[in-house]
Amino acid sequence: MTRTACLAAVASLSLLACANQTQSPPKQQQVNLVETDLVQYVNPLMGTDSKFSLSNGNTYPAIATPWAMHFWTPMTAPMGDGWTYKYDDDTLRGIKQTHQPSPWLNDYGAFSLMAVTGELKFKEDERASWFSHKAEQAGPDHYSVYLADYDTVMEVTPTERAAQFRFTFPQTDNAYILLDAFNKGSMVKILPKQRKIVGYARNNHGGVPDNFHNYFVIEFDKDFELTHTWHDEWSLQINSQQSEGEHVGAIIGFKTQRGEQVHAKVASSFISLEQAELNLRREIGHDSFAQTRAKARQHWQQELSRIRVEDQDLDQVRTFYSALYRVLLFPRKFYEYDADNQLIHYSPYNGEVLPGYMFTDNGFWDTFRAVFPFFTLMYPELDAQIMQGLANTYKESGWLPEWASPGHRNVMVGSNSAINIADAYLKGIRGFDMDTLYQAVKKNAEVNEGRPMTSVGREGVDYYNKLGYVPYDVGIHENAARTLEYAFADFNLYKLAKALGKEQDAAVFKQRALNYRNLFDPQSGWMRGKNQDGSFQAPFNPLKWGDAFTEGNALHYTWSVFHDIEGLKQLMGGQQAFISKLDQVFDMPPLFDDSYYGFTIHEIREMQIVNMGNYAHGNQPIQHMIYLYNHAGQPWKAQYKVRDVMNKLYSATPDGYCGDEDNGQTSAWYVFSALGFYPVTPGTTEYVIGSPLFDKVTLTLEDGKQFVIESSNNLDQHPYIQAASLNGQALQKSWLDHHVIQSGGKLQFDMGGQPNKAWASSKEAQPYSMSLETQPH
Repeated sequence: MTRTACLAAVASLSLLACANQTQSPPKQQQVNLVETDLVQYVNPLMGTDSKFSLSNGNTYPAIATPWAMHFWTPMTAPMGDGWTYKYDDDTLRGIKQTHQPSPWLNDYGAFSLMAVTGELKFKEDERASWFSHKAEQAGPDHYSVYLADYDTVMEVTPTERAAQFRFTFPQTDNAYILLDAFNKGSMVKILPKQRKIVGYARNNHGGVPDNFHNYFVIEFDKDFELTHTWHDEWSLQINSQQSEGEHVGAIIGFKTQRGEQVHAKVASSFISLEQAELNLRREIGHDSFAQTRAKARQHWQQELSRIRVEDQDLDQVRTFYSALYRVLLFPRKFYEYDADNQLIHYSPYNGEVLPGYMFTDNGFWDTFRAVFPFFTLMYPELDAQIMQGLANTYKESGWLPEWASPGHRNVMVGSNSAINIADAYLKGIRGFDMDTLYQAVKKNAEVNEGRPMTSVGREGVDYYNKLGYVPYDVGIHENAARTLEYAFADFNLYKLAKALGKEQDAAVFKQRALNYRNLFDPQSGWMRGKNQDGSFQAPFNPLKWGDAFTEGNALHYTWSVFHDIEGLKQLMGGQQAFISKLDQVFDMPPLFDDSYYGFTIHEIREMQIVNMGNYAHGNQPIQHMIYLYNHAGQPWKAQYKVRDVMNKLYSATPDGYCGDEDNGQTSAWYVFSALGFYPVTPGTTEYVIGSPLFDKVTLTLEDGKQFVIESSNNLDQHPYIQAASLNGQALQKSWLDHHVIQSGGKLQFDMGGQPNKAWASSKEAQPYSMSLETQPH
């Protein structure tokens, strides 16, 4: 056949196909493009294009195993800068061991390694090398970067408490590796015969006892031809092998051939140098760099495979697994194994070495919302260990943590540790000291004396228990936010006390759980600060961020009645008024009042720029709000808006978040939402249904059972649920039960481009509300 005839035939077939398509569109074919290796889809650079004034995640590339005691990260910023790696920077100062949970909390126990060649440059600004993302590779299991000024490649691969470095040098008589032990107290000692450097780093930004040290040991595979150290104020000490002071470091040097690789095995401990050596032997031993990397990669593959996605949109797959990686980083394991393989930990509360679990680097104000519910669903054994760690914290400090890094830190509000504890127990998780934890949560709810700082316990608890709210005019900032969060914690304590058979306590906490009503202003229809005499705070601007609220305004915090949306609806005047208020948040311009702060904080800016009205997904207080349409008989609105947020505000790119990532919380919102449901009300066993993102997802639960979520006709323009079935039976409720998922089974959705307003819109289909407890559910 001639070329002309071929083209004519193709054209005829095309016209015929178009005609057939017009008559009857072919059914979408679901094609799974997701390969077995899931680690390849993780981008640790997601969220690193951030700065003080605008957060696209405020993350750094964490090269680590899940929940590891130590992370590793390249540093483009000077030591002590919370924004340690900024994607737009073009010079690199080293790769550091980091424990930073957030730029706002900053780091502790950090030290770094850096390679240089030629003229010896060890001061951090002078040694910084140009680098390019084109010659950078970042995965959770491995990081590699080309140091252009030194023609050297520097790599790291992690274990839980150790790591291996590999330096690939050019031919030179002057190759150096620098250890910077950082300021605020450090020591280094070079042991040439053993090819080792040992020492400690004491830098921190609070939350540590006086005897805090991070002890490190570094073992090299090449003899040292020279050894220098430096002392305070970058004073070089030629041919020295030990230095101790405010800020010290070590330098080793040698000759190298082109392409020669020098390896370093490094481990550290918060207990002792001997324990650091033990960590090194146990976790790396004689393993090669490649073996350590393979183990790290397999660890990530094992955890990521617990949720296996099948889909044809690899961009969304990359976003999902990058977000899941973030969920699996915090809280940090702050315990070690002694020579007898017994669990021990350095207590960041009393400075002693004690037996048992300890976790840290978590702000429960963020993570009670979705991270800890995710653990109850997918990692109940880990959740039990974290709860036991909370019991140990209480024994060692007398209080539960609310923001730990590594010990108590004086930031944020709420009594959210109680929510995590109650949610774990109420979902059937056991294996921790519930008696001690109940004593702890009850103390939090009743005792003001002896609190070490405003963030621990409940600031204003005496006012709250007497008046039913924390007053605006008694010098306690963010009082309305505290009241609403205490009320939700009290709901959890009510449920917990009831489950434990403590009926008298349950009655008290049940009544306090209704304290949210005391702040509702019927005139404006919003939550509002209230003075000690019972009058509302005035003047009142619902768009004013801060003041009575925490990193939000009345439009955001009014919805923080997680446990009684039906009660909130009644306060607002019924279902239609409630829906109108929800709609208003999205439909209005992104107006705001930043006068409380005196400037436009980054959380405000992140709300303003995404064209979603006053919906501030970049911060945590409002992240559950979309799902509340299910409580008002309009689940299709939740379906559309959840999908819209996933598509517009998340991507596996350096600017891939719409605000602070915050210890996995903003990622956990995405992970849950992509599955098709979200834990609006921790302390219950319900997940509220949204809009599933993928064609098929298989959850492998801890006991090996599988729960499969399939979604047919699931196109980008098809966010609406047309019908659903659970284990073959029609599903007409807009929520799922935790124990049903845990039992394994299949959830099926049929998706479409137009809302099915009849699906799950009846009153009987609505999720839990405390006000409906006496009615069948």
